[in-house]
Amino acid sequence: MSRLAPFLRLMWRDQRVALMRGLLLSLLVLLAGIGLLGLSGWFITAAGIAGLAGAGVVFDTFRPGAGVRFLALGRTAARYGERLLTHDATLRVLAGWRVRLLAALTLASHPVQARLRGGTALNRLTADVDALDGLAIRLVFPLLAGLGSLLIAAALLWWLVLPAVALWLSGVMLTGVALAVLVTAPATARQADLAETARQSLRAAMVEHLRARLLLAVEGRLPQARQTVLDHDRTARAAALRLAGTEIALDGAMQALTAVASAGTLLIAGQAVLDGRLGAAQAALGFFASLALIELVVPLSRAMAEYGRMRGAAGRLDALMQPQTVPPIPPVKAAPLDGLALTGLVVGREGLAILPALDLQIPPGQTVALVGRSGRGKTTLLDTIAALQPPISGEIAMAAGAADEDALRQVLGYLQQRTALLSGSIAAQLQLAAPDATPDLMAQMLQVVHLPEPLDRQLGEAGQGLSGGETRRLALARVLIRRPAVLLLDEPTEGLDAATARAVLQGIRAWLPDAAILIASHRQAEREAADRIVTL
Repeated sequence: MSRLAPFLRLMWRDQRVALMRGLLLSLLVLLAGIGLLGLSGWFITAAGIAGLAGAGVVFDTFRPGAGVRFLALGRTAARYGERLLTHDATLRVLAGWRVRLLAALTLASHPVQARLRGGTALNRLTADVDALDGLAIRLVFPLLAGLGSLLIAAALLWWLVLPAVALWLSGVMLTGVALAVLVTAPATARQADLAETARQSLRAAMVEHLRARLLLAVEGRLPQARQTVLDHDRTARAAALRLAGTEIALDGAMQALTAVASAGTLLIAGQAVLDGRLGAAQAALGFFASLALIELVVPLSRAMAEYGRMRGAAGRLDALMQPQTVPPIPPVKAAPLDGLALTGLVVGREGLAILPALDLQIPPGQTVALVGRSGRGKTTLLDTIAALQPPISGEIAMAAGAADEDALRQVLGYLQQRTALLSGSIAAQLQLAAPDATPDLMAQMLQVVHLPEPLDRQLGEAGQGLSGGETRRLALARVLIRRPAVLLLDEPTEGLDAATARAVLQGIRAWLPDAAILIASHRQAEREAADRIVTL
């Protein structure tokens, strides 16, 4: 429960009143169920005894009958209110958690955000938030309401029936439930986590299969890919069946525990009737009330199955929702002659240098191409210059300087290796960078990158509907529209033929004649467009 404790505290803080009302109504539902069955058993037995004794005419049937109807209607009303309050509170809590998670992720470091861009990571993140929707309804409330109902029922049975019956029921139920939880909780939690992992793997595999089906068909890999998805499906179903088997076994154990408690109650109360210490109707009250205790323990089997899924989700989300301690990035100074200047710059990943100290000056109007084998550190260098991660040492200076984040983004433009488009029109993609851009300016930007598309053309999810080269050019147009004084390009012509690549590079320089441009290059056209080449 330690992993769930932070989320329980947040839930309690955000929706304390609604949760207290829901818990109280859950308690009333269980008590009404116990009282309904116990009173019904007493009523039937007492009426039968009165009839055998010839006192049926004078036996009061109205008040017990009214009590039965009151408990039945009250139980229904309390159940409705409990569902209404707890589900509303749960949805409000989940909405708050999503806002907190988003706020934390927006402040996370660039490497953390890059890892979460993958489809599998995003699917798991969404599923983890959804997994905690039953934290109150299926885990906390059944435990607290069940314990409270058992103690109150035991107190009433002590008063109305026998202390021995109350002690027997409370002792057997508490001991049995505690043993069941201790014995089955670790294995059930592990199986629930495995089942959720298998389900998410199936979901990711299915999404990947659907997105890549055309490529798979062209490559003749569609049957093999389909078989891979089916293998994931078999694994997920097997894990779900194992978890369901554990839940059914635990449910059977809870029913057996209730049967033992009821049998013991019948034996104790029956002996008291034979000894003349208890009336038959009172004995029936105790026995039927013990049968109603099944309502207290049956939800526990479902709670144990959900516990493992919730525990795993809470462990992953808690780390992401904590305040991020991103290392401070040194301010970008003003370059002496504008352009871009790197002095003794050492970059790396996780504190480990991957490049020696670099000194580089790019005056306005000059283009420099970075070349080197894949993985040498070109992208890391560009990320560092763009203030997406801190340098290990050294200084960065650029045109007009950048005293804060807003100033830096006005000066700097960066086309990353992995570009991201949104659903919507092509105009909306450009307005993301320049909200006040006019249609004429946006049309001009499409001409600069040689993308002859209408501004009102609608794109699907993640820019679906464009080819790889078109996606690259639209993302480039979005960077160029702000007229940055320093431009960083990471493989800008990837996916373009040589002629189009040369035309796009010429268009960039014509649009930004005074910009200092640094290109991480793998293609000949990019090297030809550079004034200098720096080999890493």
